[in-house]
Amino acid sequence: QVQLVESGGGLVQPGGSLKLSCAASGRFFRINTMGWYRQAPGKERELVATITPTGRTNYADSVTGRFTISRDNAKITVYLQMNSAKPEDTAVYYCNADAVVVDSGYYRSLEIWGQGTPVTVSS
Repeated sequence: QVQLVESGGGLVQPGGSLKLSCAASGRFFRINTMGWYRQAPGKERELVATITPTGRTNYADSVTGRFTISRDNAKITVYLQMNSAKPEDTAVYYCNADAVVVDSGYYRSLEIWGQGTPVTVSS
């Protein structure tokens, strides 16, 4: 069983910064791409950023230049540094990971989600 535990959410003023963390734990063979998604009230969940094990990143246009995703492969942890926060960044942020597990002697891919951490950008 693979789990993702997020931390770091909270209230931040417009223009401020916040750093989210997400650590993977449990039984798995490998964690491939990790990422952050967000869901604002009344809206669908959307991609924020992803990062591969080799550090290749992908960002939504709305956060490019303001947010930075990074990961520590030794700690199996992904981070999201949020700078120049805007009210429209307010959402529940979810960590996501592509995990490879061994199941009955076979490798199997699983998509894992964290429980979500709320971020509110407001003065």
